[in-house]
Amino acid sequence: MIKYVYAFEEGKKEMRNLLGGKGANLAEMTNIGLPVPRGFTISTEACTEYYNNNESITDEMIKEIFLKLDELENKTGKKMGDLNNPLLVSVRSGSRASMPGMMDTVLNLGLNDEVAKGFAEATNNPRFAYDSYRRFIQMFSDVVKGYSKASFERYFDKIKEEKGVSNDLELTAEDMKEVTEKFKANYLELSGEEFPQDPKVQLIEAVKAVFQSWMNERAIVYRRLNEIPSDWGTAVNVQEMVYGNRGNNCGTGVAFTRNPSTGEKKLYGEYLINAQGEDVVAGIRTPEPISKLETDMPEVYNEFVKIADLLEHHYKDMQDMEFTIENGKLFMLQTRNGKRTAAAALKVAVDLVSEGMITKEEALLKVEPKQLDQLLHPNFDLESLKNAKPITTGLAASPGAANGKIYFSAEDVVEANERGEKVLLVRLETSPEDIEGMNSAEGILTLRGGMTSHAAVVARGMGKCCVSGCGELTIDEHNKTLSTKDGRVFKEGDLMSLDGSTGNVYGEAIKTTEPEISGDFKTFMSWADEVRTMKVRTNADTPKDAKQALSFGAEGIGLCRTEHMFFQADRIFAVRQMILAETVEARETALAKLLPMQRGDFEEIFKVMKDLPVTIRFLDPPLHEFLPNTEEEIDHLATELGLEVSKVKERISLLHELNPMMGHRGCRLSVTYPEIARMQTRAVIEAAINVSKEGSNVVPEIMIPLVGEVKELKYVKDIVIEVADSIIKESGLDLHYKIGTMIEIPRAALTADKIAEEAEFFSFGTNDLTQMTFGFSRDDAGKFLGDYYKKNILESDPFARLDQNGVGELVKMSVEKGRKTRPDIKLGICGEHGGEPSSVEFFNSIGLTYVSCSPYRVPIARLAAAQAAINAKKN
Repeated sequence: MIKYVYAFEEGKKEMRNLLGGKGANLAEMTNIGLPVPRGFTISTEACTEYYNNNESITDEMIKEIFLKLDELENKTGKKMGDLNNPLLVSVRSGSRASMPGMMDTVLNLGLNDEVAKGFAEATNNPRFAYDSYRRFIQMFSDVVKGYSKASFERYFDKIKEEKGVSNDLELTAEDMKEVTEKFKANYLELSGEEFPQDPKVQLIEAVKAVFQSWMNERAIVYRRLNEIPSDWGTAVNVQEMVYGNRGNNCGTGVAFTRNPSTGEKKLYGEYLINAQGEDVVAGIRTPEPISKLETDMPEVYNEFVKIADLLEHHYKDMQDMEFTIENGKLFMLQTRNGKRTAAAALKVAVDLVSEGMITKEEALLKVEPKQLDQLLHPNFDLESLKNAKPITTGLAASPGAANGKIYFSAEDVVEANERGEKVLLVRLETSPEDIEGMNSAEGILTLRGGMTSHAAVVARGMGKCCVSGCGELTIDEHNKTLSTKDGRVFKEGDLMSLDGSTGNVYGEAIKTTEPEISGDFKTFMSWADEVRTMKVRTNADTPKDAKQALSFGAEGIGLCRTEHMFFQADRIFAVRQMILAETVEARETALAKLLPMQRGDFEEIFKVMKDLPVTIRFLDPPLHEFLPNTEEEIDHLATELGLEVSKVKERISLLHELNPMMGHRGCRLSVTYPEIARMQTRAVIEAAINVSKEGSNVVPEIMIPLVGEVKELKYVKDIVIEVADSIIKESGLDLHYKIGTMIEIPRAALTADKIAEEAEFFSFGTNDLTQMTFGFSRDDAGKFLGDYYKKNILESDPFARLDQNGVGELVKMSVEKGRKTRPDIKLGICGEHGGEPSSVEFFNSIGLTYVSCSPYRVPIARLAAAQAAINAKKN
C-alpha cells in the first residue's frame, strides 16, 4: 500500500521529490532541533493520484490524513473543533521546485462560529480570535471557492472608513466580530450556502484546493517559463498554527541570510509586529527592517541570527526564511534556497567558495544559466517599473529593456536614429530587409512571429530587446498607428517601452539601467570553462557580432549566414539583378559585382576570429525574399535594370511560392544555379588565403544547407572542391578547408550515415528541424501554442526548448549514424536551442562537439555546458 502522508519527523531534506521543497525542509529543520510548529506533509504522489482519480481524493487518502491529524492532536495536546484548546492549522502548497506566489495557502483552518467564541474566551483575546476567523473566511473563500478577495476587502475597508481608522490594528474586538459577520454574509451570498462549520470538511476542501492550484493558470505559465514538468505535482503541508497576530510581543517576517539583490553577506529582511504572514507581502502596513527586531525583541533576534547562520551552513547556500513570533517565542515556518538577482548569484557563489563552504563545481550549480542574461542587457529601473502597467504582453523573444519613440518602417527608424532619437521598430513581422532598422533601433516589437521568428533570432544576435507575437495589438502601417484591444491608439513618434525578458509592453517611457559585469563574472566563468567538455561557438554574420561573441568567450563561429550580407543598400541591387537575370552569363555578371563585397566580409570576419573555426553557410532563403514588395520599389528596379515594369512583376510572380520555407531554397538554389555556389566558394577561399598570408591559420568550414538527399550534397560539394582547389593551387598556399552540411530535414537525419560519406561535419539546424518534424510554422505556431499549454498537450515552446522525445531522437540518430560512417566527424548545433540550458545538457549527453548560439547567449551556453558536464559525472 502506498504511503501518502508523512509526519515532519519522518522526512528529511533529500526527500524533496516526494515531500516537495517546503515539506522536506520543514522535516529537516524539525530533525535538527529547530523550533518548527508540528505537522505533516501529504506527498506529491498524492497529488498525482488526485489527478489520476478524476480530481478527487480517495477514501484511503482521507483515512491516512485523519490518522496523521490524530497523531498531531496527540503531539500538541490540542484537538480540532475543541472549544477551549482548538487545533488550528495552516494548509500550504510546496512543490519540489520553488514556485513563489504561484500556488495557494489557507491559514487558521479549524475555526468556526463556536470555536471562535470559545477561542476568544480561552485566550482572553477576542480581537485576536475574530481577526483570525475573518482572515480564515477570506482565505478559504479565495483559495477553495475562487471568490474574489476584493469583494471581502470592500467590506473591510468600509468598516475602517465608518470607524474612522486607517490601520487594521486600530479596529476593536467588536469591529472584528462585525467584519467576520459581514464576511460570512458575503460568503452566503456568493455560494448560496453557509460557511462550512466542520473543521474536517474544511481541511479536505483545502487540501483539494492546493492540489487544484497546481493546475491554475499562473502555475502553468510559471512552470513553462521555468521548465518545471507538470507531472511533478505539489505536496500539501498541514501545520499547527502559531500566531503572530496575538499581541505586541508577537510578529511575523521574512528574511534572507544574504542580500538577494547584491549578495552582500548581511542579514536582510523585514517583519511586522502583531501580524500574520500575508500582511508582510500585502503592503497594507509598512514592515520594519529585520535589524530593528534587535531593539524590539533582542533575545528573539539573537536566536534568529544563530538559526540563520546554522541553516546557511547546513544547506550551503543563501537561505530565504519565514518566521513567526508568538508571545516572545520564535518559530521557523520555512527555509529554502533564496531567489536572487544574477549579480547576487555570482557574488554568493564566489564568496561561498572563498569561505570554504562549497567547491567550485558546487558553486557552478548554484547559478541558473538564464540568469546571466540580466548581466548582459539593460534592465528597467525597479523604482520606475513599480507604477507602470503593461498595455499588453507578448513573447519574451530577446532579453533586455528598451524605451523610445515608435516608428513603423526600417527606413523611418534609421532616419530618426540619425536625428539622435531613441527609437523602437514596430512591425507586423520583420524580414531581412529590415536589418538596418533593427540595428538602429533600441528594441523591436512585432505582432506576429514566435521565439525563433526572424525578429527574435536577429534581435538576439544583435543583443537587442525584442517582444514578438503581440497578437492583441493592431497595426495600421498606412496611417502609422498602433492600437490596443481596449482602443488606446499610439501614433508614430509616441513613447513606449519593451521588456524582452518578460514580454511586457508599456505605453510610456520607463527608465532603464545599464548592466554591470563584476570581477565575480570573470572568476565564475573561468571555473565553468575548466570543467566543460563541449565547445561553445557563436552565430555571427558581421565582424561586430563576432567581436562581441569573442568578448563573451566564444570559441569560433558555428553559423555565419551569408544572406544577411546581401541586404545592405550597396548590394541589394546586384542581388536583384542576379535573381532577375534570365541567362547564366547575366547572372555571372551580377555575381561578379557581389564577389568582392562578399570576399571583403569574410576577410573581416576571419581577421576577427584569427585561428578559430568559422562555419559559413551558403545562401539559404528563397530568392523572392530579396525582391521588392511595393510598387515604388518595383518601378525603381525596372528603371535601373532597363526592363519593363510588367516584366519585373512577372518574374517576381514566378518566384513566389505557396510554401517558401519548403520551396526553392538552400542547396536547391545551387543545384539550379551552380554559379551562386561558385561565387560563394571563391569569396570564402580567396578571403581565407588573403588573411592566411597575414599570419593567421584560417580553416574555413563551408556548410551546404537544407540537404535531404546525399546526391544533392555531392553535387554542390563537387562544385566547391573544383573551385576551391584551383584557387588554392594557384595561390601556392597549403590551405585546408572542410565541407559539411546542416541536418535540418527529417530525411537527412534518417539517412545521416549516407550523408556522412560526403560531409566532414554536421551542424544541426534545430529551428527548421523542429518546424519540419512537428509540421508547425515557427512564425505562426504562437497563435495556437497557448491552447496547447493550457490543455497540457505541450509544456513548452518546442522552438525555444528542444523537443528531446521527437526532434532530439532525430539528432541522436544522426549522431550515431554519422559517427558509424565517419568516426572523426565534427558535430555541432546552430539552431537557437544552442543557448537554451536544458537543450545544451541534452546535446552534451549525446556527445556533440560544440553548440553555437547568438553572441549574448554564449555565457549562458558556457555555464550550461559546465553544469551538463558536472551532472554527467554524477550520473
